[in-house]
Amino acid sequence: MNNKLEKLTFELDDGTSVDFYIEEEARVNGVDYLLVTESEDEEAEALILKDVSAESETEARFEIVEDETELEALAKVFQEMLDDVDIV
Repeated sequence: MNNKLEKLTFELDDGTSVDFYIEEEARVNGVDYLLVTESEDEEAEALILKDVSAESETEARFEIVEDETELEALAKVFQEMLDDVDIV
């Protein structure tokens, strides 16, 4: 990839951490979502993360979207935003 992606480090419940590279962000029905990959490689597998934090929390909490219906709808949103990238 030519452009540098923003890298975020997430701490998992077991205390380990994982780095994600943000490909795109979207707000759908008042909820924030991130399209991320675990590497900057163009062939990297993508995940969609959903912000599940409460408004009173100072730090965002994200979960991987696993619901098939929600995932398919969000994949379409991100596909339109990144029309040259196959994310399905």
